[in-house]
Amino acid sequence: MSRGGKSARNAWRPQASVIFASPVHLLAFGFGTGLVPKGPGTAGTLVGIPLFLAMMHLSLPLFAMLTIALSVFGCWLCGESARRLGVHDYGGIVFDEIVGYVIAASPLLPTFALNRHGLVPGLIAAFVLFRIFDIWKPWPISWLDARLQGGIGIMVDDLVAGLFAAVALWWGLILLG
Repeated sequence: MSRGGKSARNAWRPQASVIFASPVHLLAFGFGTGLVPKGPGTAGTLVGIPLFLAMMHLSLPLFAMLTIALSVFGCWLCGESARRLGVHDYGGIVFDEIVGYVIAASPLLPTFALNRHGLVPGLIAAFVLFRIFDIWKPWPISWLDARLQGGIGIMVDDLVAGLFAAVALWWGLILLG
């Protein structure tokens, strides 16, 4: 039974036992953060912070390859979780936010030596900028969100929001000197 559509997507909630029993759902739901009743995308984005911190000391090519691998894996993971739930892009599926945040925070990598004001303010700025672009969805994010389906549709708008946030953060770090 399909539970598609925005109103159905927001009204129906899966049981926590279903999410925690499946490795696919557990990862797609950001280890359960996607189950919070208010702002699951924001809660899920928080999981991106320790992931970024774990990845930030990798070489730039390795960081980029891992981010691409997570993005490709996320297309399958989010699509499979949505298929099993019967709801396209259910709000609790937050793996896309996690990877989007990693992209948003990428200007903080030591390789770029831009983060002279401290890591914590940079992590917070990346978080705020990513959430703004993910929620606001300026063009082409809104266009992609409306037209792409499946796991690619779930992931791509957040990856682009992460890129927008990264560019904004990059410019902010350069301007702050």
